[in-house]
Amino acid sequence: MPLRVVFMGTPDFSVPTLRAIHAAGHEIVAVYSQPPRPAGRGMALTPSPVQATAEGFAIPVFHPTSLKGEEATAAFRAHAADVAVVVAYGLLLPEAILAAPHHGCLNLHGSKLPRWRGAAPIQRAIMAGDDETAVEVMRMEKGLDTGPVCLSAGTPIGVDETTGDLHDRLATLGAALMVEALGRLEAGILGCTPQPEVGVTYARKIDKTEARVDWSGAAKAIHDTIRGLSPFPGAWCEATIGGKAERLKILRTTLATGSGEPGTILDDALTIACGTGALRLVQVQRAGGKPVEATAFRRGAGLAPGDRLA
Repeated sequence: MPLRVVFMGTPDFSVPTLRAIHAAGHEIVAVYSQPPRPAGRGMALTPSPVQATAEGFAIPVFHPTSLKGEEATAAFRAHAADVAVVVAYGLLLPEAILAAPHHGCLNLHGSKLPRWRGAAPIQRAIMAGDDETAVEVMRMEKGLDTGPVCLSAGTPIGVDETTGDLHDRLATLGAALMVEALGRLEAGILGCTPQPEVGVTYARKIDKTEARVDWSGAAKAIHDTIRGLSPFPGAWCEATIGGKAERLKILRTTLATGSGEPGTILDDALTIACGTGALRLVQVQRAGGKPVEATAFRRGAGLAPGDRLA
């Protein structure tokens, strides 16, 4: 029999899993998502990607500000769910909520646990220079991403791959993995293995203060930071354009050869000298503008070899 599922998620990353569970024929009895937020130039209240998708499927959507307390627990239990599927929901689940579904709660996590437990596993894996990662289905428990792992799908991280690129790949990979997990749960054959006690790292939330580029560092470390912060919040530096310092967001780079004073433009291809080595800008974005190829930006901004980025 199809499972009765409560789906809990909010951003774009969650949507492929919601769609895949719906397509697999499971009964999604409720969706929990963060409430609509102001967005766009008019700052109109805008539903989350998950809410918009659920409403398209005519699934009731709930967005409580907290899941603590008897009232919230009773409302959750009233769904009589076999399982809750949690994908980047945005609220901590109290023990009473974790225990409410017959088979508990399954979480889709964007790293190979126990590496990169926490809020920003995709970004931190790239920023650390990891060459591989995974998406995993974990049975949730009280601790932060400490539960046993039920299914895992590994994948390499490309040398120039950004968080945006990897995010989209893991979202698709994870959707199929969660459907497989639900199928195994339905058949009574979903086994979960405790995480190793060694190798634990924490993917703390991205702080915007990390986003300014320090050209005095090693090219590889700068490259990893730039692609880890792309597209959001976006690593940035300052370029002098028309005699005025302007913030420049850097979205894509690739490692290059060359040397010079850190931050110096070495050639017309926008190769930038770093403290050790060099990297070439591939895609950038001026304040208020759209992402453009770096060489087109250079021509429009009038930058030349010998100029410096700060």
